[in-house]
Amino acid sequence: MKFYLISDNVDTLMGMRLSGIEGVVIHTEEEVKKTLNEVMQRSDVAVVLMTATLVNLCPEMIMDYKMNRRQPLIVEIPDRHGNGRTSDSITKYVHDAIGIKLD
Repeated sequence: MKFYLISDNVDTLMGMRLSGIEGVVIHTEEEVKKTLNEVMQRSDVAVVLMTATLVNLCPEMIMDYKMNRRQPLIVEIPDRHGNGRTSDSITKYVHDAIGIKLD
């Protein structure tokens, strides 16, 4: 089982390749949907790493995969500019998953 990166910039991809993680660089919502659908069907991929910029292009699709698929795990990572998850993303995930609102 391995990691796979879906990134919006070459710097992140090059850094991950140095640690043995393969991936692609894409930029549009259509590319994200197509690539993510393809990667989610691969039996050899256990974790999909996605930059925050790409996650923001199709958050509903990604949340659907997170809620309804056991594998591969989708993990949002900050891009090279430090853009990461909003501070309430974990609480939103918990609320969507089990219906409990955390304040």
